[in-house]
Parts: sequence; structure tokens; C-alpha cells
Amino acid sequence: MTQEFHTEAIQHPIFQLIGEASDELGVDSYVIGGYVRDYFLNRKTPKDIDIVAVGSGIQLAKAVAKKLKGRPDISVFKNFGTAMIKHKDLELEFVGARKESYHRDSRKPIVEDGTLEDDQNRRDFTINAMALALNKNNFGQLLDPFDGLADLDREIIRTPLEPGITYSDDPLRMMRAIRFASQLHFTIELKSLQAISENQERIKIVSGERIVDELHKILLSEKPSVGLSLMHKTGLLPIILPELTALQGIEEIEGQRHKDNFWHTLEVVDNISETTDNLWLRWAALLHDIGKAPTKKFHKKIGWTFHAHEFVGSKMVYKLFKRLRMPLNEKMKFVQKMVLMSSRPIVLAEDHVTDSAVRRLVFDAGDHVDDLMTLCEADITTKNPKKQRRYKNNFQIVRQKIVEVEERDHIRNFQPPVSGEEIMKTFNLKPSKEIGIIKEAIKEAILEGEIPNEYEAAYQFMLEKGKKLNLKVQSE
Repeated sequence: MTQEFHTEAIQHPIFQLIGEASDELGVDSYVIGGYVRDYFLNRKTPKDIDIVAVGSGIQLAKAVAKKLKGRPDISVFKNFGTAMIKHKDLELEFVGARKESYHRDSRKPIVEDGTLEDDQNRRDFTINAMALALNKNNFGQLLDPFDGLADLDREIIRTPLEPGITYSDDPLRMMRAIRFASQLHFTIELKSLQAISENQERIKIVSGERIVDELHKILLSEKPSVGLSLMHKTGLLPIILPELTALQGIEEIEGQRHKDNFWHTLEVVDNISETTDNLWLRWAALLHDIGKAPTKKFHKKIGWTFHAHEFVGSKMVYKLFKRLRMPLNEKMKFVQKMVLMSSRPIVLAEDHVTDSAVRRLVFDAGDHVDDLMTLCEADITTKNPKKQRRYKNNFQIVRQKIVEVEERDHIRNFQPPVSGEEIMKTFNLKPSKEIGIIKEAIKEAILEGEIPNEYEAAYQFMLEKGKKLNLKVQSE
């Protein structure tokens, strides 16, 4: 066990104050978990700090709150034996040291009071089990029974106890292991990796919300394919995202093959992660091709096709979000829209870019046209340098055209220059299909470039269209 002193790690006055309160109560206290890990990794230490007391965590929290200026609010969770103090920009969570045991069908532990050693044994990984003492007599002493510090140096994810037990007890730890490997660029110890594969089915007892929370962190890591590949290798991905793993594999008929859309997708996610931190745009990259598995067909004359895969994929997004208990709100609609439109700029870039086609793209994408272009640029995964250059240049032309058309025609968030009410008033109409016909005709004329997106031109066009529909202008 490492027992060096690292007082510089806990220089913040809050730690000294917690130590004083601990001494007055006669309990030992320690800062443990993410704060200690990130300090030794030279990462920015988190603002949420875990304090473990060998005794009552709630009692210690109350004593600390009394000592703090301004008497901060304290939230007590008696059922969990924890208390939370929000102080300035810090969130301090206090808990009594405990030992845990588990039932086979639940990841909720049976909790008993325990020693610091018991508490460190129950931690998920060695790098999260390190503790720094806060009492005056051993302030700053590192208690590292599982050589977590050495694992940080070796860049290894390892469990304190036998990995099969650790992952079976709380299967969410399998996702956490992969998430830490993805975030920190660490390697999961071989025994641990095998234990995840052996316990993969246990992930089914974990709620969708908790799984998604870890998935989000994997997707937001610098290179998400690291975590996604590990999920695939251990068998977790087919259970959690079967729509994605259904894309894997290459079929060949009569010498004609298609690309492996699964590994292509992971490349696209990595590409987009170099240009955006937008979580939902990264989700769109992950799901942009999921409609290809159910729409894949082989035709003798034209080879492999994936007709309407964007439309099918956008429908699949809803089912996937619902199954994983993800938000069925504007974020989901954004992902659906990106999946639905994911091929539109590609078609534009391949053909001659007309103003009309660009206007329609901007009209349909609205405020998300830049996100859509970013997704399409990330979709370039060809290893042929000439092709890559050509595609990128073509997309630059499309982007420039979007700017020009938008400046001139103001199509984004399009509002018809002539309202339905004005059409009704002009032709003395009650609500009827003719109003919709005229509004649609005005919109199409603007998108096709027949008339500018201006009131006067639209008004004159309305009069002409009304005449063709045998409508009479209401005299003043």
C-alpha cells in the first residue's frame, strides 16, 4: 500500500476545514475517488468532491456546514446515508464508509457501516480507490491499497477485487471501464476485459438512463471509436445498440461488394469529433446510416442499393431513443432531421450546384444547415487522396453557395412574404384549399428563383395565381 504524503493535492482551505471538523467529532475523514485520480493525472480536478468518513457522513457534513461562512445549504439523504453541501463553486458529498453486498437480480447494494478498507474494496477501479487523509495527524497521506497510482502511470483500468465479481455485482461498471478507457486513452487490463465479455448479458439489469449517461461520455471523448470499439469487442454494443452492429459485414454477390458501414460509421464519428463538441450532432453521426441494414438490396444491373435508408433511419431514431429512455424532444428531432437529410448535400456536391437546389436545402435544414454540412464533411472516409480532395472542394463550393443564396434570398427560417390572412382578404375567401395552393405556389416560385423573396413580387404572383384559380379580387 502506498502511504506517501501529498499535502499539495489538498491545498484548498475546504480540506483543512473538513479535517478540523473531523478531529472535533473524533472521526477519520478522507477525500476519495475522482478528485484524487484527476489530481495525479494532472487534469483539472472536478468541482464535485467525495468525502468519506469512518462514521457518520451526515454528521460530518453538518459540522462542516456550521464552520463555513454564510452557513451554506445542506441536503441530507438519510436513506442513502449521504449529505451534500454546495459551497461557492464546489459540491461536497459526504458519506459514511461502508461495505456492500449484492443480490443477483439487482445492482442496488445492501449497505452496512464499514471501515475505510471496506469502502475502498467496493470501489469500481483501482484508480478511483485512492484516498487522501484529512485529519491533522496524517493530513495529505495517500492510502492506495491497490496500487492505483502505479495503474495511472501504466495507464491501466483494473478492478480492486476479482473483476468477474465487480462487474456482476454492478454491471454499469462495465460501461464505466470502457468510458474511462475512452476518456483517458487507457487500456483495460486483459482479465478485466474478459470479465466484461463474460458478464455482457448482465447489462440488461441496468436502466437505459444510466447506460445512456455513460454512452454520452464515450461519445464526447476525444476519439469515440475507442470506447465504441471496446463495446463491440466485449459484446455490449449488440445488446445496447443492435441497429448499429447490424451494419457490420461486407457481402459480395457476382463480384460486387459494398463497404462495411459499421466501421465506416465509427470513422465518421471520429471525424465529426474533430470539429464539434455538439453531443447531438455526434449522435447524428453515429446513427446516420442505421437505415442501411434494413434497406440493403442487390440488383443485378446496378449492384447494392440502400434506397430510402435516410427516411427509414430517421424513423428508427425514434424507436432507439424511446428504448433507451432518451429525451423524445427537440434533441431527438434534431438527430432525426440530420439522419433524414444526411445525403442531400452529398448529392448537391456531386452534381452541378444550382441556386434552386441550395435554396431548397437551406429551406429544409433551416438553422441546422451548418450542422448538416459538418456531418456530410465528416462522412468523407475514402482513403483515395484525389477523391478526398475533390469531395472536400465540392463541399466548400456548396458552403459558399449557401452563403451567397442566403444573403440574397433569406430562405433560412422562411416566412412567406404574403400571409394566409392576406390571401383570404384579397380574394374574400373563407378557410379553403385555395389558400394552401396559393401559399405553396408562392413558396415554390421563390425556391425555384422565379420570383425574389420579397413582398411586392409575391403579392403580384398571388394575384396571377388567383386569376388562374378563377378567384376574384375583393374590391375596396
